[in-house]
Amino acid sequence: MKKFLNEFKEFAMKGNVMDLAVGVIIGAAFQSIVTSLTEDIISPIIGLVANMNFSYLTLDIFGVSIKYGSFITAVINFIIMAFVVFMLMKGLNKLASFGKKEEAPAAPTTKKCPYCLSEIPIAATRCPHCTSEMPEEKENQATE
Repeated sequence: MKKFLNEFKEFAMKGNVMDLAVGVIIGAAFQSIVTSLTEDIISPIIGLVANMNFSYLTLDIFGVSIKYGSFITAVINFIIMAFVVFMLMKGLNKLASFGKKEEAPAAPTTKKCPYCLSEIPIAATRCPHCTSEMPEEKENQATE
């Protein structure tokens, strides 16, 4: 049991788990801001068309009230949250790649046979496909 608890403690204290916990807490706090933006600003503006608060739009069927306005408000909340998360991730990815140096392209490991045009290892002196000998002077041209 002690080993299990130690493994759990090690897992819980990893950087990724802590980052995720912070992200969830901030996301929950941010969600209330987005909900307020949607319900208090966007829905009333859209509701101007319907002459009522958009989130209160309902449809009564056989005594059951279907709150489609609240559903549309939730969809708008989701779209705003998804857009904000997309923009944050795009910004973080750009920030993460800002300090990285661009790596030089790797040296080629294959070349084309000038006779059959098949890919062969760069050190090969004979093509395994057509068995032609690779000429020395054309070897540098074949890699380009």
